[in-house]
Parts: sequence; C-alpha cells; structure tokens
Amino acid sequence: MRRLSPGKVLPRAASAGAAAAALAMLALVALVQADRAFPPPLDEPPISAEVVGRNGELLRAYAAPDGRWRMAVELRDIDPHFLDMLIAYEDKRFRDHRGIDVFAMARAVGQLATNGRIVSGGSTISMQLARLVEPRERRSVPAKLRQMFRAWQIEQRLSKDEILRRYLTLAPYGGNIEGLRAASLAWFGKEPRRLTVGEAALLVALPQSPEARRPDRHPENAQLARDRVLARMSNAGLMDSAEAARAAAANIVPTGRYELPALAAHAADAARLADPAAQRIELTVDGKVQRRLEAVAAEAATRIGDKVSVAMVMADARTGAIIAEVGAADYFDAGRNGWVDLTRAVRSPGSTLKPFIYGLAFEEGLVAQQTLIEDRPADFAGYRPRNFDMAYMGDVSVRDALQLSLNVPAIRLLDALGPTRLAGRFRDAGVTPELPRGEKPGLAMGLGGVGVTLRDLVQLYTALPNSGFATPLHIKPAQPQPVRLLDPAANWQVADILSGVVPPRGAPEIGIAYKTGTSYGYRDAWSIGFDGRHVLGVWIGRPDGGPVPGISGFETAAPVLFNAFSRSGVAFAEHASPPPGAVRLPRGDLPVTLRRFRAIDDDAVTPGIVEASPRIVFPPDGARVELAAQGAAPLILKLQGGRAPFRWLANGRPLKDTVRRRTASWHPDGAGASTLTVIDAVGRAATVNVFIE
Repeated sequence: MRRLSPGKVLPRAASAGAAAAALAMLALVALVQADRAFPPPLDEPPISAEVVGRNGELLRAYAAPDGRWRMAVELRDIDPHFLDMLIAYEDKRFRDHRGIDVFAMARAVGQLATNGRIVSGGSTISMQLARLVEPRERRSVPAKLRQMFRAWQIEQRLSKDEILRRYLTLAPYGGNIEGLRAASLAWFGKEPRRLTVGEAALLVALPQSPEARRPDRHPENAQLARDRVLARMSNAGLMDSAEAARAAAANIVPTGRYELPALAAHAADAARLADPAAQRIELTVDGKVQRRLEAVAAEAATRIGDKVSVAMVMADARTGAIIAEVGAADYFDAGRNGWVDLTRAVRSPGSTLKPFIYGLAFEEGLVAQQTLIEDRPADFAGYRPRNFDMAYMGDVSVRDALQLSLNVPAIRLLDALGPTRLAGRFRDAGVTPELPRGEKPGLAMGLGGVGVTLRDLVQLYTALPNSGFATPLHIKPAQPQPVRLLDPAANWQVADILSGVVPPRGAPEIGIAYKTGTSYGYRDAWSIGFDGRHVLGVWIGRPDGGPVPGISGFETAAPVLFNAFSRSGVAFAEHASPPPGAVRLPRGDLPVTLRRFRAIDDDAVTPGIVEASPRIVFPPDGARVELAAQGAAPLILKLQGGRAPFRWLANGRPLKDTVRRRTASWHPDGAGASTLTVIDAVGRAATVNVFIE
C-alpha cells in the first residue's frame, strides 16, 4: 500500500478546518438571524397595584388583572444574603455564563445516562426565566433546546441584575402567588428585606416545586426542601454550620397564608379609583399610626354595640397632610357596612361648631373669656334652643359656657354675629356646610343644624393649633395654601378655653384640647382634639343613620379620642404661646362693656329708640397709615352711630378709658398689621384692619 506524503495531507486538513470555520460562521449567522426573527417575549408582566404610605410602607395591594398576586420587587429591597443563597443553590456560575451553564448541562446529561431518569435539569436562572416568560407545554428535548436558545437571547438583552429582578417577580410560590415579595408577605407577613435565614431558605426552595412544597398544604415537604437548601449552603462553606443548624431547628414553616395589608382601605380604594392605571400610589398616611388607630376603632365598635361603626381622621394642622384615616371600624365587616367610608359621610355635627362662634365673638370684641353671659330660656324669633340636659345655669362666664357646651349662650352670640357670617368663614376655609335645599344659614347651625363630614370638621379644627389658619386636608402629597379662619388672638382664646376642658373619666392625661358634640336623636357622637400640631377627629354612630340610644360626644366619643391620641404614637406638640394682644383678664379688670354680654334686643335698650350700629370711619378698613407722618401725636380714631359709652380695643387689648365721644386716640406699638374694634353700650361692635408703616 502506498503511503500518503505529508504534502498531500496538509491541504486536506486545512480544507476541513476551513469547512468547520465556515459552518461555525453559518451557525452564528443563523443564530443571529433566528434571534432577530424570533425575539424573546420580554414585555413586563402585569403586576399588582400598590398603595403606599408616607414612608414607603405598603398600605394595600390589589391582585394583578389575571388574578395573581405578583408584586414589583427591586434587588435593593432584598436582603443580599437571600440573593447569595439563591444563586448558590440555583445557579452558582450565574455571574459567569451567558445563559447556559455547560458544566451543569454535562452533569445533567451524565446523571440521565447513569440513572435512566432526570436527576437535575441543569437549568440556569436565565433558563428558568425563559420558561416563565414562555411556558412550555411538556418537558422534551426540543423544549429544552428552545429554552436554552431563549436564555441566550435574554442574556444578550438584559443585565444579570435585571434577569434576577424579573425572575424574582415571576417565580411561582404556590397558589396564585408569584414573585418573592408577594411570597414573603403571604407566607411570612413581612417584606423580603426582613426575612430570617430559615425563611429565606424556604423561599429559595419553593419555586422548584411550588405546589408540592406549599407550606399550608405540604408542610413536611416544605421543611425538607428548606433543610436541603441550608445543608447545601453549609457544605459549600457559604454559611456557618451552627447557623444552618439553628435555622433548621426553627419551626418557621407557615401553616397558612397571611392576609396582605389592607390599611386605610377606604382611602386606598378612592385613590385607585381616581387613578386606575397607576401601579404605585403614594399617600400621606403613616402606616404605623394607621394600624394603631384602626385597632382602637375596632375595639371601640365591638365594645359599644352591634351595627355601630367608628371613623377617625388625624391630620397635621400645619401641612394639612392626613396622617391616618379610618373610614370604618372594620372594612370587611358586612354587619357594620364596613365598606362605607364614614369620614366622607355628611352628618349633623352637634356642638362641634360652637368654638368658631366664640372665635368670631372674640374677634369682634363682643366678649372676653370672663364676660358673663346668660344661660336662661330664650326665644329667638320662634327658635327656642335648650341645653342638652334640659337645665340652665343662669349667669356663666364665656369660658364656662364653651367648656360646658351650653346651647343658649352659643346661640346668643351667633344671633349677634349672624349665621351667614359664620357660614361665610367656613366657606373661605374650604368647608361648605350642607343646608336643606333653598334654605339660608340659620341659628340652628350653631347646634348641628347643618351637614358636614368628619373631614370637614378636622379641616376647620386645623386652625386652632395653627394660629387661626385652616389648612386644606389632603391624602396625596401636596402643598395646599392655609386660609385664615380666625384672628390669631381670637383663635388663641378658643384654644386656651378648650385646653381646659376636663378629660373624660379614666382618660389618660395627655394635654390635648378638645370639643365634643352629639347630634339630635343620638345619631352621631363626635369628639375632636388637638395638641400644638395634630388634630384628631372621631365620629361614632350607625352607617345607616339610625339612632344609638345613650351615645354622646362626651361619654362615648371622647374616651375613644383620648385612647386613640395616646396610642397613635405621634410625638405630643406643646400648645402655642399667646400671640401679641391675646390676654386672659379677670372680670374685674375688664372694661365695663365686656363684663356682661348684652345683645341689641336685650331690655337694656330704651324702648322706641333705635340707634344705628357703630361704624369706624377713620381709619377706614384696609388703610395703610404712615407712623412717621403722625410724629409723636396719636392716631385719631373716629366712628359714627352706636350708643355711648364706647370701648375701643387695639389688637384685642382694651384702650385705657371708656369714652362717650365718637373720637378717640391710639398710640400704635409699632409697624405692622393691627385690628381696631369699637364696642358700644349695648354690645354692638365694628372692626377695621389697618397696616401701620
């Protein structure tokens, strides 16, 4: 046989190499063409909508459109030890390969040949993601090859961290739970960053066989799978053996699913209804405060009786941000119509509007805290208010009248001020009380004869710890503009009186000022309290508006208010100091016209003689007066009308003498805004605001 010479062999070898290279190039071109022709389905899956609080905590989640609990997750929100454990257990060369781990595949093929069955699949995390985004019908060689191709495609398009994030969003964890975050909340009631070692090990193992290892149905399988993960971590030197043993000894396999958070459910529902396409909605609610107030509301409703519900709103008076909002005692309690948001229900406010009547009276200079006012039966053109206990106290101070919530004195003041004026102030502050169709504000509004919501009342009460400026409430981040409701000095007088109201029996001494109210027929019990920064309003009653015999603002709602305020966890803020011009004088130091309140129709008026009400003609309202132009001389004050003698007040502080002439003099303390008030002998008043320059 003739032997081939070396010169004859080399061309053939070169030809074979060239052919192999050409084939490789053709394969690469075909792979690229296939990649372009059949791109992987990498659209983001629909995820659960979330409503979160001011600190990013989850308040409420909603199932994805396909009925799955599939929640967005970011790697920065996962404990790094969990990620290390996942990679070590599922795909230890994850950071190095390009979608296919050749060594793992070779091992899987060898195990199949040796054992005659599949022992391990050799799948990488990228291949598992490929299976999740494009589920296969059954296990087969073509399906595996397709999965490998998809894994390679995914690696060309996504970073390693993005692959991890998507895998941890889609991985199955039993039932309709998908993704690590939903699984952590459903099986352990906590966010992924707070998982223990044993809990993390269980969640690493679950996606391999999510139904066979479901903790609530197959706890033994779940525990064995968890222990295998811990053992592998220990054997690989990634975990101390003692730590692994402690984690394995812990009995942490859950026996049931936790309910996902449903805090501030009514507010969350309303926010989602307003923006149904949003995946993440931020509220101003503090999750910790919300959880505590919901617990107080549920306890109170159970104690008070069937069909009774409790609603609460706590707000920051300066910013208007709602810190907590409890729409009902239990959102899921059908017996109490829990789905009804009672913070927005229009109800009779009882006596809770009285402080603003007194605030206007202080502002107008009609009364001081120690002014005497009559608490006796009275007839106001056919309207005859009566006190809650049907008794009368005779002459009382204005301070006592408000603290005891006496009805007749409040209506006397409202009659002098005019209910339209009070309603106008409310409208300016963003609250419009509801009246029967075609009716105008009347005296009855002072005792609850209008309709308001709990939110309305809390918004009005934000003025009291906020120097008289009411701040519009908001539950989504915003920066509303406060609106003046009361003069700062008059506002302080009201807040000072309410801070002295005796707390209900057994209530904690927490230093809040508060007011209560009970509507006609025992349908609504109210209590609203505030410190120097926060306002909390409580409403108790039946969602259907039925009466609840025996309930009252003081006996029923006030204890809940104090309990809720003390358990809320908000830091107590001291009440504001009195502003310039705000003083609390003994009765003996008051000018004569302020020692007793007398309305224009009291018997002190001489029959048959009706003078015009006083009116300040100089300086006119809104005038800017140059102090320098006055020199050392005082500012001359002039009025028309009214009955002598007259008492002048500057910034709430009485001038030195009562005068009978319709002129007076005043030495301003300095530049800035000032309020001048004159009161005549029968209690009628006029006020102007000027600016001294």
